[in-house]
Amino acid sequence: MPLEFHEPRDQVPENVVDEHRAVTSMIEEFEAVLWYEQRAAVTTNQELKDILIHNRNEEREHAMMLLEWVRRNIDGFDEEMRTYLFKNAPITELESLAEGHEGGENGEQQTASDGSLNIGSLKGGKTPASEEE
Repeated sequence: MPLEFHEPRDQVPENVVDEHRAVTSMIEEFEAVLWYEQRAAVTTNQELKDILIHNRNEEREHAMMLLEWVRRNIDGFDEEMRTYLFKNAPITELESLAEGHEGGENGEQQTASDGSLNIGSLKGGKTPASEEE
C-alpha cells in the first residue's frame, strides 16, 4: 500500500515521511493483531489456534517496537505517554493528576509518611497531621 499524503509529497519533509511510515506500519500491525485474534477465537483446531495466537503475539511485539520509535522520534509523544501509560488511576483522570490537581505523580493516591492515605481515623476522625498538633 503506497503512502498517502494530504499535502504534495515534494513539500513534505523527510522526517514527516518517516513519521507517516511508522504510524501507518503501526496501524497495520494492530490490524493484524485483530485479524489473528478473530481467527484464533473461531477455529476449532487447537494446533491452528496455537499458531494464530503465536502470530498475534508477534504482531503485538511489532506494534510496540513501532510505538517506541514514535515515542523517541515524534515530538510530544514521550510526554503524553508518561502521562497516560502504566498508571492505575482512571484514564480520564490522569491529565488532571499529572497537572498536580490531586493524587500522585504516577496517577495513584498519595500516602502519608506513616503509610496511611491521610484520610483520618475511622475511630476519632483525626488525620495523622492533626494528631501531632
